[in-house]
Amino acid sequence: MEEYPEELRTPPVGLISLVGCSELHQLISTHLHSEKPPINTLALPDFSKISVMAKKTPKDAGDSGGSPAGILKREWLLKHRTKVPAVAAALFPAVHVSGDPAQWHELCAYLDQLKAVVRQRNIKLVVIVVQSSLKDEINEDRMMSLRKRAELDSKYVVIFSPYNEAELQMSLNRLGMLFAELINVCYRDEGRRMKTRIEKKNFNSIELFIRYCFKVAVYAEFRRDWVEALKFYEDGYHIVREMIATSTRLPAIQRLVEIKAVAEQFHFKISTLLLHGGKITEAVLWFRQHYASYWRLVGAGEVTFLHWEWMSRQFLVFAELLELSSRTVPGFTSLVSAVVDKGLTEWELQPAYYYQFASHYLKEKRASLELTSSVLEASNEINRIAESIVPSIYVGQFAHLLQQGDDAIAMQPVTDEEFTHYAILEGKRFSDSFEIITLLKKSFEMYSNLKATRMASHCGFHMGKEYFYVGETEKARQIFESVLHVYRDEGWVSLLWEVLGYLRECSRRNGSLKEFVEYSLEMAALPVLSDVGIHSYKECGPVSPPSFRQREVIHKEVFGLVGGYAGFVSNEDDNKLRISANSPLDLEIDLVSPLRIALLASVAFHEQTVKPGASTLITVSLISQWPLSVDIDALEIQFNQSECNFIILNAQKSPSLASSFDRVEIAPALALNTNRWLRLTYDVKSDQSGKLECVSIIARFGSHFKICCRAESPASMGDLPLWKFEERVENLPTNDPHLAFSGQKAIQVEEPDPLVDVILEASGPALIGESFVVPVTVASKGDAVYSGELKFNLVDTRGGGLVSPREMEPYSHDNHHVELVGISGTDSADKSQVASDNIRKIQHSFGLISVPALNNGDLWSCKLEIKWHRPKPIMLYVSLGYSPHKDDANAQKVHIHKSLQIEGKTPVLFSHQLMLPFRRNPLLLSRIKPAAESDKSASLPLNEASVLIVSARNCTEVPIRVISMSIESGENESESSCKVCPANNALVDSVRSTLLLPNEVYKKVFSIIPNSSSLRIRMGTVSLRWRRDSGSLNYCDGVSCGVLTKHILPDVDVEISPLVICLECPPYAVIGDPFTYSVKIRNQTELLQEVKFSLIDSHTFVSSGPHNDLIFVLPKSEYILSYKFVPLASGLLQLPRVVVTSVRYSAGFQPSVSALTIFVFPSKPSFDTEKMGNEAESPLIAVD
Repeated sequence: MEEYPEELRTPPVGLISLVGCSELHQLISTHLHSEKPPINTLALPDFSKISVMAKKTPKDAGDSGGSPAGILKREWLLKHRTKVPAVAAALFPAVHVSGDPAQWHELCAYLDQLKAVVRQRNIKLVVIVVQSSLKDEINEDRMMSLRKRAELDSKYVVIFSPYNEAELQMSLNRLGMLFAELINVCYRDEGRRMKTRIEKKNFNSIELFIRYCFKVAVYAEFRRDWVEALKFYEDGYHIVREMIATSTRLPAIQRLVEIKAVAEQFHFKISTLLLHGGKITEAVLWFRQHYASYWRLVGAGEVTFLHWEWMSRQFLVFAELLELSSRTVPGFTSLVSAVVDKGLTEWELQPAYYYQFASHYLKEKRASLELTSSVLEASNEINRIAESIVPSIYVGQFAHLLQQGDDAIAMQPVTDEEFTHYAILEGKRFSDSFEIITLLKKSFEMYSNLKATRMASHCGFHMGKEYFYVGETEKARQIFESVLHVYRDEGWVSLLWEVLGYLRECSRRNGSLKEFVEYSLEMAALPVLSDVGIHSYKECGPVSPPSFRQREVIHKEVFGLVGGYAGFVSNEDDNKLRISANSPLDLEIDLVSPLRIALLASVAFHEQTVKPGASTLITVSLISQWPLSVDIDALEIQFNQSECNFIILNAQKSPSLASSFDRVEIAPALALNTNRWLRLTYDVKSDQSGKLECVSIIARFGSHFKICCRAESPASMGDLPLWKFEERVENLPTNDPHLAFSGQKAIQVEEPDPLVDVILEASGPALIGESFVVPVTVASKGDAVYSGELKFNLVDTRGGGLVSPREMEPYSHDNHHVELVGISGTDSADKSQVASDNIRKIQHSFGLISVPALNNGDLWSCKLEIKWHRPKPIMLYVSLGYSPHKDDANAQKVHIHKSLQIEGKTPVLFSHQLMLPFRRNPLLLSRIKPAAESDKSASLPLNEASVLIVSARNCTEVPIRVISMSIESGENESESSCKVCPANNALVDSVRSTLLLPNEVYKKVFSIIPNSSSLRIRMGTVSLRWRRDSGSLNYCDGVSCGVLTKHILPDVDVEISPLVICLECPPYAVIGDPFTYSVKIRNQTELLQEVKFSLIDSHTFVSSGPHNDLIFVLPKSEYILSYKFVPLASGLLQLPRVVVTSVRYSAGFQPSVSALTIFVFPSKPSFDTEKMGNEAESPLIAVD
């Protein structure tokens, strides 16, 4: 687009001329430039310069009705933007208007001259009277005379007042609006004049029709009437296309050049207007139409390069316009999704697409120019004439520039032959390669930004070719390598062949031997299996088109080079590409190398495990896709254990490498045939336990060239990407099909059979809280033990951790569910030794201890102390490592691994029960009101003794002994909210501990008296001391003996009982003997309580006393109901029931069945009370 003149590239801007009062020109021009749209000025300091606006050239023949010499004048648009104003403004000082007659006459003369000039071009006239100060008086009569003289309306004779800032701004604004109006009127009139000519068609030339359309469109652009401008540009464009078959004014070649040049200008204007209006899709469709109309108009064969140059320029200019619009037009990217509906591809909206085609046609131009230059031979006379050819005054025309006299210049038409040689000379002046590189680079960057990798690679490939042609091989190599990865991934063999050919030639020129060999080997292994389609490739770079024959040529060349044979390297490259002892060549092929298609190594062990020192078979397989057979001199098999390495020599080659290897194998032949596995099977023996893996296979070709292939397992070996879909016979890397699909390149060498045993013992499950002891015994059964180490590791069998997830809590033992507490010896000597040096490290789940030296038959043992804080099963792993030799520090250690699963369980399960005292019932209001199940909680009466029964059930399968059970409040006795003590008031349960078998329950009764007014109290924590039953008769009475397990009792509610009802009767009765039965009602409130009672008789008793009544119990007092009962039968009998009801609380009391039960003897019993008092109190026992 830079080739176009500025007046064509930028939208037209109105022009006015300022004549006179030059000191005000800068001020007025600056203001007009800031207007929207801006206005340009042609400043003439005085009236002697107004001749620049006058017509100087005679009218074109077409203007007088004849046939014009061209279509568009080259300088017409520039002339109307810089020399021919739409408005001429004459500035006169006010003193000249109102001054003496001489000044007035001079003013009139200047005005008459200006009128004569502007009438020639239909320029609008404005007269400006400059009033420099308030002292300048303007005569109204003179002003009227001035308007008449200028033949102007009063609107166009204005007064300019620069003496005041406010007046100055008003004057400038008034001038700006006036000039804008007159500019619009002027260009509208000119446009109408041209349209009148078009409508009347009073001309016989099609060139004039095109010219008038162009002028009407330009005048419309001056007025910002984009719709009319677009319409006439399109009309002119279509008429230009019709001239191709009708015009005979110029010779054929020059006629087509002129038509294309004019059509190019029309097309540029149309595209600019469409894109400026945001009509991106319409602009692309217009460009497609423009391309379809002219791409076949090649013209004469000798000037074909001009057509391709013109085509390249069309794409380049439209790409620049589209790129500019993509940055300025809002919503440009949203148009991509709508192009499908209009038959466009999404690429046609991308500037990169047009930059790519611009470079393509520029390459076509270069090729045509080179062909034309080689065919046409011009004489010196023709070349001299061609050098004098210059562009004519018409667009697209050229002429001879002749010098006539000192200043006279004449133009003479040229012939097609002269013009052809002129065009060839002009084409040779510039190098197209750098322009092509610039275009491709732009396209490459844009495609890369769009993540269009394939298109970017295509452009990058052609850019690399251009760098290659201009001799910049390093830049070409970098670009080709970036493209190479994409073509490999996509599997485009033909493109890959071409890129590799260029890279191969770049490495040859740069003297890079390794890269040259790598690219050559890859090319020779590409899947090109036939010679079909060779002639369809017009250009394949420095190598021939892809074919099997060419693969063979490259194969012979590269192996001749690495083998050092003469005749395979050209003379100029002989010193650059040469392999010798001083410069050997080593290539490496890994799992992602592109050379896997050239050489692939597979290794498979025949077994999965093997004993140390035992032999196992290994199959080494190699396959190549090279077109010709290759003989390998030697194969080196390398393992991760270097003592297993060995070399296989070709019996047909010189065994020069045998001396450097401990193990040498001889093979009858090592020939690599195309797509056929070379299978070699040998035995391997390892004395070292662990993993034995084949690392690499090194194939040697000659004395100074080798290829190191990473070994691959047949089970995990991937396909060759480029050969995956080719028709070829697939062979298995091993003769055994099972081994071909499951074979591995590694084998596990087992540990030697140990002659030392590690014994782990554990008695039953571990219980939470106890230190569980695991004896570990090391017994030598044949080997001596030196430098022995025992490692212990605790692992959760369920997959979780042994540490509590409460990471943020401060450290405590409870944070670890299971921990290794310590390691102890079997006796005191061992303990001291363990404590001093033998224990190297103990962590919560890991321990390390050294084992003393042991001879054959010796034993050594230790004990692990493990403590559980949570019920969790664990796996104990014990690993013994030792050396069977005393003085051999480098000897391999023997390792023995043992494991033991231990279940950690909860020893006891606690429960409790709260009961009221026998035949004493406080009234608790919370039990009267109904409550939801979730809200029900235990309630105790304040200052009343209640019974607490705590039970502990043995949850394990091992018997335990309960030593003691107590309840700790956890508070000071003076501040305790309740008093808890054993029911028998004893400090200890018994002299003996209680044996608790599996699933048996141990119970103990406590008395609890709430003495705090709090609504909720804490009962305390149950402390149960126990130990695992070992069958020993030595009972432990100390407080520190056994394991202490704690259980927190829940909180209970405390209530004040308004009424307390007590039943009193003897423990037994004798048939026929009367006894007293009392019901005591105690009022603990400050209110008078009204109580109803009733007696329900029983047929086994005779009763006396009140049966039913209403009584009143005074505050803080007690009321007693007394009855006499006589039993009529013996045995367990039910007493008559007394029902008591509180009127205030609507609560009734009915004694329980157990409270009403009494035993009646048939006669008075006899008891030995003295013996009973001396007997010791029996201990509580466990119940089932």
